[in-house]
Amino acid sequence: MAEEAPVFNLSPDGPIGIFDSGVGGLSVWREIARQLPHESTLYVADQGHVPYGIRSLSEVREYTKGITRFLLARGAKIIVIACNTASGAALRTLRESFPGFAFVGMEPAVKPAAENTQTGVIAVIATKATFQGELFHSLVERFAAGVRLETQFCPELVELVERGDLDTPETETALRQCLTPLLKAGTDHLVLGCTHYPFLVEAITRITGPNVTLVDPAPAVARQTARVLDYLNLRAPVTARVKHTFFTSGAPEAFETLAHRLVNFDGDIQSVAWHGNELQTTD
Repeated sequence: MAEEAPVFNLSPDGPIGIFDSGVGGLSVWREIARQLPHESTLYVADQGHVPYGIRSLSEVREYTKGITRFLLARGAKIIVIACNTASGAALRTLRESFPGFAFVGMEPAVKPAAENTQTGVIAVIATKATFQGELFHSLVERFAAGVRLETQFCPELVELVERGDLDTPETETALRQCLTPLLKAGTDHLVLGCTHYPFLVEAITRITGPNVTLVDPAPAVARQTARVLDYLNLRAPVTARVKHTFFTSGAPEAFETLAHRLVNFDGDIQSVAWHGNELQTTD
């Protein structure tokens, strides 16, 4: 049954809605802001529930529906699910619940990794929930038939990024535990299957070395967002007044400090809180 969504009028002047369980989706926001500089954005970090990877599928679906209602009420013209776990758990549900509205989801970039491998061995690091989702199994069936695919879930990494521990001994230890089996298997393309992981690229590269290509799906997601906007005739005009607004269900001050460190952004940060299944601003 379709969700009773707020009434919304799609306009080229409307913002792009983007959400994640935390700061990881800023890796996608950064690429969208770079490729689509005339577009305004609304970014929701559901840090009150981070990480989504330990949540049940039903919980994640309810969170994503609540965030969608929140973004629609603020005029979002398209929504990018900048979270692999949420995409795998809820993308189909959101499209069914909000028919006619455009969602762009994340998927591990198995296809380009499989197409470009020289060793025939590729690897994906992600959350356990991502590997359990239908979306990942579909990707493997469609694109990984001719290669050896190694997978590893690294439960500590999301929380390390959320704490800002990008280059600490604890982070290196967690990465080595995660990556060593994949390197021993002969991996030459490593797919970053969580939007938090691009913020660990420097630390990952020190461990993998120059012969392993890291595959970040964020640029492809930004390109797909542009294609959908073009198809719907919803691209913002070049004269548009650009505004970026960020919401967090965690601590706004902590989000601001970490976001400034992770990406170069200029925008407002507002606090939001959950009231049942509804997300509301606290101002």
